[in-house]
Amino acid sequence: MPWKECKPMDERIKFIARLLDGEKMSVVCREFGISRPTGYKIFNRYKTLGLEGLEDRSRRPYRHANKLPYQVERTILQIKREHPSWGAPKIREKLIREYPMIKPPAKSTIHAVLDRHGLVKRRKRRRAHAQGTPLKAAASPNGLWCADYKGEFRLGNRQYCYPLTITDYHSRYLLACEGLDSTKSKFAFTVFERVFKEHGLPDAIRTDNGIPFASPNALFGLSRLSIWWLRLGIQIQRIQPGHPEQNGRHERMHLTLKKEATRPASFNYLQQQARFDQFIEVYNHQRPHQALNGYYPGDLYTPSTRVYQPPDEPDYPFHDRAIRVTKCGRICIGRRKINLSVVFAGQTVGIREVADNIWLVSFMDYDLGFFDEVEGRVEPASNPFVPEV
Repeated sequence: MPWKECKPMDERIKFIARLLDGEKMSVVCREFGISRPTGYKIFNRYKTLGLEGLEDRSRRPYRHANKLPYQVERTILQIKREHPSWGAPKIREKLIREYPMIKPPAKSTIHAVLDRHGLVKRRKRRRAHAQGTPLKAAASPNGLWCADYKGEFRLGNRQYCYPLTITDYHSRYLLACEGLDSTKSKFAFTVFERVFKEHGLPDAIRTDNGIPFASPNALFGLSRLSIWWLRLGIQIQRIQPGHPEQNGRHERMHLTLKKEATRPASFNYLQQQARFDQFIEVYNHQRPHQALNGYYPGDLYTPSTRVYQPPDEPDYPFHDRAIRVTKCGRICIGRRKINLSVVFAGQTVGIREVADNIWLVSFMDYDLGFFDEVEGRVEPASNPFVPEV
């Protein structure tokens, strides 16, 4: 809603007051810069709820698809505590017998609930070292890289430019500043592959939660790009949404980049990229850095000893079998098709039976979730990219 720069609640009160004074809806809406349907919606909300109707409403959805009701989840946990040796199949049969009015959840869903609450015993197996959080600093070059898109801006030819930037956390060395016409992952793949070939691989990469670094609709926010990093043995670090200061060193570089290389913008991509290349040279080898005691970033940075090469296929010696995910993000077992996520398309995952007709799906050292002989999708397990409590 395009309210003027003011508290939205105050603007809504002024809007209602004008209407109560007898002014026409079309005139008031035009002055406040909103559409008539929006104006009527606010006015009707006021007539129904009074001043409370003018307050900001929660944007939380009324319901979540596939989310298990709280009462059912609580009942599952109660049954498990009363009968610690029972697994998901027995708990499901108990729910069907004692609560026939409730639609029984799938066995994989029940198993995932027990897993999230720490009520499932797992085999001891090697765990992954990569984590999205907590954030960890680096005391040497290539221990941590930071990546982000500097906000898009329009070139002289009216096309938008999206600069993808990569820096080394320890030395502040600017590894790349590439002007792209989109934030699509295929362009990011090209830039990162070139940087990996030139400078080697870092131990970790820190980004925000936006595309293409993360995917909001995929399991644990993974994206094709972040899965590729995991395959290469690169840890994932993600800042908390709404906290850009957690990537403050990189954001400070963006401020300098904006002042020296984008104002005014060049006419086309070739001209703008030439300015980016010149900025990289000056920033790394000519501009003294105050946080480095006057040193240039190029004085401190050295390429990584980890040479880039295409990753090997994941190995699953402790699983029943390894399966390649289809292009549409499914695990196919015979005629069965289990939905996983399209971000895993083409990747090899491992499946292992952990209970009667309940299978665990893993990618590398990460346990993704469970499915059973009936459910056609993977129910997420505990998030392996957050710190364990």
